[in-house]
Amino acid sequence: MRIIARKTLQNFWQSGHADAEQPLKAWFAEARQANWRTMADVKQRYATASVIDAERVVFNIGGNKYRLVVKLWFAGQAAFVKFVGTHAEYDAIDVANL
Repeated sequence: MRIIARKTLQNFWQSGHADAEQPLKAWFAEARQANWRTMADVKQRYATASVIDAERVVFNIGGNKYRLVVKLWFAGQAAFVKFVGTHAEYDAIDVANL
């Protein structure tokens, strides 16, 4: 998958969440190598991920300390980083409308 908005991830770990750097880099490296065709493919690898709809999925990052919302475009093999934050920050957003 081509990951779009990697800078969003970097900005997050550089803004007071240094402990998220390695888990986010690990997710990025793995997602970049992935060849996901369906949400079932995503769930097979990330069983704890929450599927929001046909395009959006929420990944648990750093032992479930952080949330990463990604919009997937399977046909184009692209993943758009829509949000990364703490659980409290995640709870304050409407993930279905990101």
